[in-house]
Amino acid sequence: MTGRTIVVTGSASGIGAAIRARLEADGAVVVGVDIAEAEVVADLSGADGCTAAISSVTTALGGRLDAVVVCAGLGPHVRPAGRIVGVNYFGAIRVLDGLLGALAAGSNPAAVAISSNSAGITPRHEGLLAAMEADDEAGAVAIADGLDGATVYGTSKLALARGVRRRAGKWGSAGVRLNAVAPGPSDTPLLAASRADPTLGPLVDALPIPLARRGTPDEIAAVVAFLLAPSSSYVHGSVLLADGGSDALLRPDAV
Repeated sequence: MTGRTIVVTGSASGIGAAIRARLEADGAVVVGVDIAEAEVVADLSGADGCTAAISSVTTALGGRLDAVVVCAGLGPHVRPAGRIVGVNYFGAIRVLDGLLGALAAGSNPAAVAISSNSAGITPRHEGLLAAMEADDEAGAVAIADGLDGATVYGTSKLALARGVRRRAGKWGSAGVRLNAVAPGPSDTPLLAASRADPTLGPLVDALPIPLARRGTPDEIAAVVAFLLAPSSSYVHGSVLLADGGSDALLRPDAV
C-alpha cells in the first residue's frame, strides 16, 4: 500500500477507523470522510453532502486517487429508517460513481464497499429493493419509514452488494476493480447500539456463528486491505463474506 492515496468514508469510528489504521500502517495516505473528525467533513445521507464530499476529495487530490472504501453506514436501530437507505445505499453508490473518474487515473485502482451478511440472511423487502435499484430515493425512503429497521438495513446492504456486482462491466472497462465485503456481527459502536435495542438485541445475539464469536474491526480491515492490494488483481465484482460462517450455516446452497 506504500505511497497509495485512499479515500475511506465512515473513517472516524468502528470498521472505518480500523480500515484507516490498517491502510496507514501499510504505508498509504488516507483521506477520511465522515460527519466529524475527518479530513473531509460531510453528511453522506443526501445528494448535496455526497456532491460536496466528492468535490472536496477530487479537488484536494488533483483528480487522481488509487483506492476508495465506502464504509459509512447506519445500523438498524436508527430512526426514521429512511435515513438508513440514504446512507447505506444511495450515499455509498453516489460516492463510488462520483469517484470512478479519479480512480481510473490512479495506480492499480480498486474500490471496496462494505455490505453485510444481513444482505443474505435477513428477509428482504421487494418493494424497497426495487425502489433503490430504480434510483427512486424518495420512494425508497417513504417505504423504509414504514418498515422495521432490520428489514431496511438488510435490504439496503443487499442493494449495495448487487450494485457492486452490476458495475463489474463498466468498472472493469475503466480498469478499476470493485468488490464488496459482507461482515457479520463485529464489535463496533453500531453493533453495540443494535444490541442495546430491546427488539433488535435478542435477534442479534441469537444469530448462530460457527466460529462461536463476533468479529473484530481489525479482522474486517484485513479483508479490505487484501481486496485493495495489487496481489488481488484478478478479484473483481465479488462479495466476500467475513462473518465467521453464519451465511454458510444458514444458506449452505446459496452459491
